[in-house]
Amino acid sequence: MKKKIFSGFLLLSLVILTGCKYYNFTGTGKIDAKTFQVNYFQNIAELIEPGIERDFTIALQDLIQNQTNLSLTNSGGDLIYEGEITGYRITPMQATADQRTAQNRLTITVNVRYINNNKEEDNFERPFSFFYDYPADQQLIGQTLQTAKEVIFERITQDVFNASLAKW
Repeated sequence: MKKKIFSGFLLLSLVILTGCKYYNFTGTGKIDAKTFQVNYFQNIAELIEPGIERDFTIALQDLIQNQTNLSLTNSGGDLIYEGEITGYRITPMQATADQRTAQNRLTITVNVRYINNNKEEDNFERPFSFFYDYPADQQLIGQTLQTAKEVIFERITQDVFNASLAKW
């Protein structure tokens, strides 16, 4: 009886451990690449915010480096991320009883082209967008802008990561 339980436990452990080589805790599964590159994302939005293209490019590089074992390269990457910031929009969201704006929303849209040089069927081009709401009595400068960019870029870069490497 003990031998059957031990054999069953050993078999179950073996199945679990061999399955781990195809899955990791970032949810990416097996990545068939060694290098990636993130080309500079140009800002072609109607409303220009200086430095936003640099900040987004770095945020995407950092996320991929932190969640995979891929090496960042400047050219000839197995995986290539490129595109442009196509939208930077501030919209009033809530009004007070006296018809004043109580809350504004910053929305950023990024068009991303993902090229997998090892598996062309994974390639895509699509927009990713997210927003940040802030009180209308605050100007979108300084710490408010920094917080807005961090929140928006965290979500967009994670969505890009999920679409390209996690296949979500």
